[in-house]
Amino acid sequence: MSIAERGTEALREHVATQLRRARERSVVLTDAVDDDDLVRQHSKLMSPLVWDLAHIGNQEELWLVRDVGGREPVREDIDNLYDAFQHPRADRPALPLLDPAQARGYVREVRDKVFDVLEGSRLEGRRLETDGFAFGMIVQHEQQHDETMLATHQLRRGAPVLHAPAPPAGRPLPVAEVLVPEGPFAMGTSIEAWALDNERPAHDVHVDAFFIDTAPVTNAAYEAFIAAGGYDDPRWWSEVGWAYRVKADLTAPRFWVRDGAGWLRDRFGHVEPIPPDEPVVHVCFHEALAYATWAGRRLPTEAEWEKAARFDPATGRSRRFPWGDEDPGPEHANLGQRHLSPAPVGAYPAGASPLGVHQLVGDVWEWLDSDFHGYPGFEAFPYREYSEVFFGGDYKMLRGGSFGTDPAAVRATFRNWDHPIRRQIFAGFRCARDARAEELA
Repeated sequence: MSIAERGTEALREHVATQLRRARERSVVLTDAVDDDDLVRQHSKLMSPLVWDLAHIGNQEELWLVRDVGGREPVREDIDNLYDAFQHPRADRPALPLLDPAQARGYVREVRDKVFDVLEGSRLEGRRLETDGFAFGMIVQHEQQHDETMLATHQLRRGAPVLHAPAPPAGRPLPVAEVLVPEGPFAMGTSIEAWALDNERPAHDVHVDAFFIDTAPVTNAAYEAFIAAGGYDDPRWWSEVGWAYRVKADLTAPRFWVRDGAGWLRDRFGHVEPIPPDEPVVHVCFHEALAYATWAGRRLPTEAEWEKAARFDPATGRSRRFPWGDEDPGPEHANLGQRHLSPAPVGAYPAGASPLGVHQLVGDVWEWLDSDFHGYPGFEAFPYREYSEVFFGGDYKMLRGGSFGTDPAAVRATFRNWDHPIRRQIFAGFRCARDARAEELA
């Protein structure tokens, strides 16, 4: 059932449940380490975990306590410290941040007030409150920071502190690629209640016929690229990509460790053999593009990816998710930190799209060869800094979510973006190619 179809009390309970789920995950990620680890910066690319925790509370206070609730500030004096646009991540450890005990106390106090606000909200009226949008925005914000904190855990040194069962086993897929037919489809959404501004509005996009990989590129396939000298041959790289490969001395995905003639990987403190049938992860856009060029293929565009994920040729409509309109379940996709790695190819047959494309949601974010821009008719809401200020940069698009993305923070319309050099994120890719005329006859 969609959010808009719920009654007010059912919606209120849904919001409360999502708020609790997000906070439970934040607690797991911050309680797993001691205070020294919480305040330490494990990488210049990331904030200290304690900054993320207090920032979560500060955003919740700004939007839900002060704006929706119309209440007095809890800690107006710390607004500047936790404004992500005021302080680059590399500079945050030097700020007079709340210590771990203060941060935990602050987010608890804010959350208590938020539940009072939720109890009194009509969940309608202002656009910000209709269908609980502001609450949904904050749920997604916390879950996004939880994924960021999970990436920080991957960067920390020391004994493993996070544990989860292995993902389900994979299975062979019948074909390596599928044809996506030529024609228009409805991209984006105008009806998803908690969709963010850059997902809106729905609009028709024509896509030429193309083939797309049935599954993301695996570790075994990527290792073949390395073994073939892919990192040493500038023919496969864009000019910008090759310059970065040389400057950063890239030789393999991040967290891969050479072991004689083979490779191991460091996964949340576990050094282990690399599963050959899992999607490759921790590669940047330049690496993904180089692999695709070496393989005689290319990366999909954003429109191509979304059509492969949503288009139902039997009805001509766009689904909410590849498998249909129902929310993600554990049978559909590897989401929500249930596992701490991508699942092997073929592990989620129930999550396949109508065209037969697998694992489009969950496992790894997928790099796409598209820049970040607003859709026709884009309107910034509720603030420009969520999307609009990033339009026109060097960002490349990512779609589908990863094993660290929560179901509340991903849809087949959800758009993510990052600099093309980023490798600490849980990103992989799949390839595509143009359809030849004889293949369409």
